[in-house]
Order: sequence, then C-alpha cells, then structure tokens
Amino acid sequence: MDIRDLFLEQHAAMHSAAVGGNKMSAAERTFTGVTDEQMRLRPREDLNSLAWLMWHIARAEDILVNAVVSGRPQVFDDTWMKRLAVARPDFGIGMTSPEVTELTKRIDVGALREYRDAVGVRTRELVGGFKSGDWEGSVTAEAVERAAAAGAFGARTEVLAKAFPGRPRTAVLSTIALFHSAGHMGEAATVRTTGGFGTGI
Repeated sequence: MDIRDLFLEQHAAMHSAAVGGNKMSAAERTFTGVTDEQMRLRPREDLNSLAWLMWHIARAEDILVNAVVSGRPQVFDDTWMKRLAVARPDFGIGMTSPEVTELTKRIDVGALREYRDAVGVRTRELVGGFKSGDWEGSVTAEAVERAAAAGAFGARTEVLAKAFPGRPRTAVLSTIALFHSAGHMGEAATVRTTGGFGTGI
C-alpha cells in the first residue's frame, strides 16, 4: 500500500459509503439514521448541531483541499449556496452561538448531504490522480490570498491568511481531510448521545 492508497482508505472512513464505499465509516455511524429534526438539534448551547458540524467539515475540506492546497475552484459556488440556503462562503470558524443556531435552522439538510458527498468525491478524484511529486511542496501565499479574498476564512481571515502559506501541502491535506473530520465526528457522537438518539450502526 502506498501513500495514495493509505490516504484514500482513511478518507473513505470519513465519508459516506456513497463516496468511499465504506459502509462502516465514521461518517455512516455519525450522520446515518437521523432525521432532519435530529440533524438540527442543539442539545445544549455549548454543543453544535449535527447539521452545523457536517457543513463545517464539508466547507473546510472544500476550501482547504481545493482552493488552498490545489489552487483550483471549490465545489461550492453560487448554485450550491442557493441550494444550501446558506449565505456565507466561509467554514464557520469563529461563529457565535446565535450564528450557529441560525445556520442550523436555515440550511437544507438534504442538499447538505449531497454537497458533502460532492466534496468527498472531488477530493478522491484529486488524490487518486496524484503522482509521487504531487505530495511535495508547500501551500502558496497566492492560493491563500485568493481564498481569503473570496471570504473563505470569515472572522479569522487575518490569522488564517498568515497561518497557511509555507505549510507542507501533504500536512494540510491530511489534517483537513482526515484529522479535522475525525475530531468533529467525535463531537457529533457527543451531540447524538446528549440528544438521546445515540450513535449510528
């Protein structure tokens, strides 16, 4: 197994079976078998909803894998913004609790599931085509500046615009597409347990 195969195997564990073919993935256990009402539930004010978590995970992967690491357009565009019923182009870092509640109420959960799958498929297409040299190099300041100008970093623009340039592309790719997703799915398990509807599968 080479680095590409290892990444794709781990990535499949972070996405639905429709994306990576893993029917026992963390994403299946986290986001399957819940109603739209449960997706919108915030059991406590200090917990996010499953809908917000899915949106945040998907937007972070889309922005950082596509715009920042690869320097190419995101999956997210005006059509997705309209379908999701979300007016913001960032990934929610620094949002206030009332903003989390508002996004949770507004977002189209069905479209959100489709968007997250589309982001996962795009990442797999990108990495699936990697040659050995594609794992090398650093994030460029130009790619980060373009993402920042498009509103990708929201309230944390100044901090993130300084944090990413020069970081190894492989480190950003694996951190966002794997570890970031896994961490928030752990948070989602807490939301499900606190909300009284347990974990999936």
